[in-house]
Amino acid sequence: MEQRMEFVALARQPGANRRELCRRFGISAETGYKWLHRAKDGGPDWARDRSRRPHASPARSAAGLEAAVLAVRDRHPAWGARKIQRCLARRGVAEPPAASTVHAILVRHGRVTAPVPGAAALRFEHPAPNLLWQMDFKGHFPLRDERRCHPLTVLDDHSRYALCLEACTNEQTETVRHRLECTFRRYGLPAAFLVDNGSPWGDGPAQRWTRLGVWLLKLGIEVMHSRPYHPQSRGKNERFHRTLKAEVLALRNFRSFEEVQRAFDRWRRLYNLERPHEALGQNVPASRYRPSPRPMPETIPEPAYDTGDIVRSVGTTKSYVSFKGGLWRVPQAFVGEKVALRPLDPDGTYGVFFGAHQIATIDLNQPQADRQ
Repeated sequence: MEQRMEFVALARQPGANRRELCRRFGISAETGYKWLHRAKDGGPDWARDRSRRPHASPARSAAGLEAAVLAVRDRHPAWGARKIQRCLARRGVAEPPAASTVHAILVRHGRVTAPVPGAAALRFEHPAPNLLWQMDFKGHFPLRDERRCHPLTVLDDHSRYALCLEACTNEQTETVRHRLECTFRRYGLPAAFLVDNGSPWGDGPAQRWTRLGVWLLKLGIEVMHSRPYHPQSRGKNERFHRTLKAEVLALRNFRSFEEVQRAFDRWRRLYNLERPHEALGQNVPASRYRPSPRPMPETIPEPAYDTGDIVRSVGTTKSYVSFKGGLWRVPQAFVGEKVALRPLDPDGTYGVFFGAHQIATIDLNQPQADRQ
């Protein structure tokens, strides 16, 4: 304001060279004459900054469309412009706006301040549903009575379909097995699970066999463990957990497990059937998921062995098998199970197999003191 007022005062002096004055003030001649015009007709406040907003905005979105965008945003505060745009298109809104327009509406009404993010990086995914499911516990959180809730999550790798979202009281084997039985009866069996190295599906990187893993092997489900300290290898499940926290758990204080489960059930339906997913081209997970053709069997099958296999039973109290006059250790998870011993080479090395999976090695040349 002071610069404008000083310029006008000097420019009005008799004999003033206005163009030279513009150069000295670092403004264009057009700007200088505009200031002079405002000072003549604009009253005492002519030097204040004026809004650059146009008098008319023919390209601005209609009020009804803006209201529809804000209604979706208010219902789902964690959704961005792309999800809202896809939701409006799916609802049959005539000429749904571009994602950039939706973002502009959100900014204009103070719903967001960040710019529209760029396109997501390419991600690896399995080519069909049920080839791989990712399973994990999200970090526990307290209820009002100070009990801890442990959310168990299972996600299909291909479709991102949430198959299981359960409010569990603990992270024990029997709890997980019961929830998986219900999931398998509804959706069938996957080919494999991707899990981390923690309990109950792992006992650290050095010992990955657990009773839960043995149960899954009997069902014909391979158990794959991620690299230690590399949660990004289970990126879809980690991303699912962040979304669950933002859209369900943030700033919530639940009274009971039943209340948590009701919230989980409502959100799982929304996540699978309504919420657009950027990695799926803004389609919903249900558009890409189909139940597995492998049903949950009524009875759990046991591994079958060839007549030429050397079959041994693992002890019921200690995890050893007896062979060639010695006791040989096998993983604790196979206590009470039948295993097959198969020669690996002519030098006295045998593999211990549970079905088609080698779980231990026997070396007859190993000193007796080192065998147990």
